[in-house]
Amino acid sequence: MAFDERLAEQIRELLAGVPDVAEQKIFGGLAFMVGGNMAVGASGNGGMIVRVDPAQSDELVATTEARLMEMRGRTMRGWLRVDEPDDVEGWVVRGLAYAQSLPPKSR
Repeated sequence: MAFDERLAEQIRELLAGVPDVAEQKIFGGLAFMVGGNMAVGASGNGGMIVRVDPAQSDELVATTEARLMEMRGRTMRGWLRVDEPDDVEGWVVRGLAYAQSLPPKSR
């Protein structure tokens, strides 16, 4: 399954004007990087991937439609999957805030 182009366009529009944003195809999806750190992405399996503070993972899973992302059978705190995001803007804001809180990666 390819990533949702409409979702990617929504994310792109929400990140317009944010400094140091780059798009990167990854694992069949499209990741939006800020300062070299992934913020959000349109997943190749559908829906969104959102990077958040790992300390907020449990609360967000309990209070939103998000679930922990699973990779190779392992759940990953700080990485959330949102299969059918109702609030794309809210998720982009969360992912952007976390990515901007990290030190930029050198390229």
